[in-house]
Amino acid sequence: MIKTDKFYCLILAGGKGRRLWPCSRQSYPKQFLDFFGTGRTQLQQTYDRMTKVVAPDHILVNTNIQYLNLVMEQLPEVPRERIMCEPIHRNTSPSIAWATHRIFHIDPEATVIAIPSDQLVVKEDAFRQNVLDGLDFVATHDKLLAMGVKPTRPEPGYGYIQFADYSGRDVYQVKTFTEKPDRKFAQTFMDSGEFLWNTGMFLANVKYLWERLTDILPYVLRKLDDLNYYATPKQEEAFMQEHFPSYPNLSLEKGLLEGADNVCVMKCSFGWADLGTWHGMYEAMPKTNDDNVVINSEVMMENSRGNIIKLPKGVLGVIDGLEGFIVAEKDNVLLICRKEDSSALVRKYVSEVQLKKGDKYV
Repeated sequence: MIKTDKFYCLILAGGKGRRLWPCSRQSYPKQFLDFFGTGRTQLQQTYDRMTKVVAPDHILVNTNIQYLNLVMEQLPEVPRERIMCEPIHRNTSPSIAWATHRIFHIDPEATVIAIPSDQLVVKEDAFRQNVLDGLDFVATHDKLLAMGVKPTRPEPGYGYIQFADYSGRDVYQVKTFTEKPDRKFAQTFMDSGEFLWNTGMFLANVKYLWERLTDILPYVLRKLDDLNYYATPKQEEAFMQEHFPSYPNLSLEKGLLEGADNVCVMKCSFGWADLGTWHGMYEAMPKTNDDNVVINSEVMMENSRGNIIKLPKGVLGVIDGLEGFIVAEKDNVLLICRKEDSSALVRKYVSEVQLKKGDKYV
């Protein structure tokens, strides 16, 4: 029988969201936005989804100190002690290590799922079952389990997991992992049928995950353990405010998945899209008859195909003769650029704008 009282969740909500610039800004990134006018932000929708799998008091939220007030405002049901605030951006490995350390001291028999706060899940029931099956699997296996989905296009902005031997329950051994290949390789991976997209969701039993993370990260949280007592969340956070910058900028993919050592992947079928990129957003959303995606915007379009449009309320867009473009406006920035490979392009534009024009445009 699955012991659901052992399940914990970490929602990762500290990213800057630059790939959805200019709508996602450094002071108010994408996870805190209601992109689609549903009445719930991406962070709130992720929390709602996870409460159907994990007890609400077993859900932790990781963010940057800059966004603490936004998290508290959008998730008032989450107590302050379960919001883990980092003083500096250090990617997912340190974030997950901190939460793993906390959960391990609460329950060394726990299993945990780390999940980004900016994803679209189409089939909620299938998602819930996949997560339950995955948590049950890692409860009895000392492995890192990634959740993968079948690619639908040669997307260079995603990570690709090559799977090998079958381990049961739709779980396979990971053979290789490739982060953001160029389009040619992405097409080859997709055509082979041997690769899945990496969703960025990872599961493990907390004891095994803590052992693996302490192998690849500097001696930070172990200093807290050397004090021979377990700190309260408040004491722990004060310690981490001082010592967290000692961690490297390291993703979990780079730290644990790339080596494919003792890593498995579950083939999932819940309908997934990464809402962190304009291209991902385009692929995930319903299309007009001309294959355009218009996100909560007022637009008149003619002779235009394959575009994604996001304009502020009160702005009317009149577009003629445009194909395969992003048109996005927010506050003091209007972006018009080709949709293909937009992830890399938008990052480049953000860096150039910040360098030449300053932070007020970023």
